[in-house]
Amino acid sequence: MKVLIVAVLAVLALAHGSESASMVKREAPADIEKLTKYLEDMSALLSSTTQDLVSQAQTYIQEGKGQIEPLAEKIQAQLKPLAANMEEQLKPLAESVQAQLKPLADSVQTQMEDIFKMLMEKTKAIGQ
Repeated sequence: MKVLIVAVLAVLALAHGSESASMVKREAPADIEKLTKYLEDMSALLSSTTQDLVSQAQTYIQEGKGQIEPLAEKIQAQLKPLAANMEEQLKPLAESVQAQLKPLADSVQTQMEDIFKMLMEKTKAIGQ
């Protein structure tokens, strides 16, 4: 009797397993189709979202340029008088430094010419 119960249970288990396997085989294509559709939908959504984000970023950049350009022009207009003022203040200083250095530069030039003349004379003397 025990053997019979075990045998019946084994037959039932095999039948149930076989039925489950055949159900899985029938449901697999439907599941694959659902999964494929889901992945295609996600891909389309991702592409659409990416395009929307790129469009929004370009819009923000254009708006930012529109806001920054007037500020840059305003700053540039404010800096022009400052630059002119600095140039006016530095011009006399540069002229003063140049006036002080001119005699030194002339002296150095005269000394270099004298050294060159002396070298030329010595070179002539050696050559003769």
